[in-house]
Amino acid sequence: MERYALGNSGINVSKLCFGSLTMGPLQVNMSPEEGGKLLIHGYEKGINFVDTAELYGTYEHIKYALKEIKREEYVIATKSYSYDYNTAEKSLSKALKEMNTDYIDIFLLHEQESEHTLRGHVEAFEYFLKMKEKGYIRALGISSHTIAAVKASLKIKEIEILHPIVNMSGLGIQDGTIESMISVLNEGYNMGKGIYGMKPLGGGHLIKKFKESFGFILAQKYLHSIAIGMQSMEEIDVNVNIVNNRSVDSDIMIRLMQKTRKLIIHDWCEQCGNCIKACRHGALIIEEDELKVDHNKCVLCGYCSKYCPQFCLKVI
Repeated sequence: MERYALGNSGINVSKLCFGSLTMGPLQVNMSPEEGGKLLIHGYEKGINFVDTAELYGTYEHIKYALKEIKREEYVIATKSYSYDYNTAEKSLSKALKEMNTDYIDIFLLHEQESEHTLRGHVEAFEYFLKMKEKGYIRALGISSHTIAAVKASLKIKEIEILHPIVNMSGLGIQDGTIESMISVLNEGYNMGKGIYGMKPLGGGHLIKKFKESFGFILAQKYLHSIAIGMQSMEEIDVNVNIVNNRSVDSDIMIRLMQKTRKLIIHDWCEQCGNCIKACRHGALIIEEDELKVDHNKCVLCGYCSKYCPQFCLKVI
């Protein structure tokens, strides 16, 4: 698979990035060995780029994969909610230790919303900058579901990498349209920012428009790479073939398009409301003493399950 320079960062990545969220405890909860073998298979097919986060719980999966993948040939991007020196130090230390690596290629401030949240995380960002100077991090950036945060990041030269939501319908973008997101991303691209998108299938909502969704994504010249979650070798092979403009078996395509996932709520839910506060998409609500999901708003990230004290929420 062809490699692309990730903006001016000096990092070269495959067009396809392996999104590790879906293999972790927030979703199917594969063992490190199971997930690691998928990452290795993806690497053998040309995917040299993996996206993770402290929240995802997939560091051990990547550690397993690195037993067979040369570290210098693999690009690891991770994210954390660190906001000050102490939380940033703990997050970086955790990532290095649990993945058994001496450095992180890309470290992102997770789910930034606007210039105000960027300002609120400035102490953590300054710590990461110092760690970059010492060689523990190669590039810094943000992940975001908002146009406002992406736009604000363009004013900060030290932010080299952007990880925004990009899909043909704009699903998951919290403050505008896909057209508006594209406009600001093009501006970032022209400034030399490295850009890799997320949720090309809108959290599964666009699975039945698989070909159109991929066609849209691959036509976006400002995207150096696109992260997509994959839970089987079959999914990896199909996505690699599409990116490489190769034919895909029609029966396999039909089977994958019939695959549906959803967020379920177990009946022991106590309606504490923690998940509602955590959901950035407004997909959860309590009605008549029952927690309900608006499946039109839910992007199946599974983040809400992390905040449930009774383990009631799961994406299946």
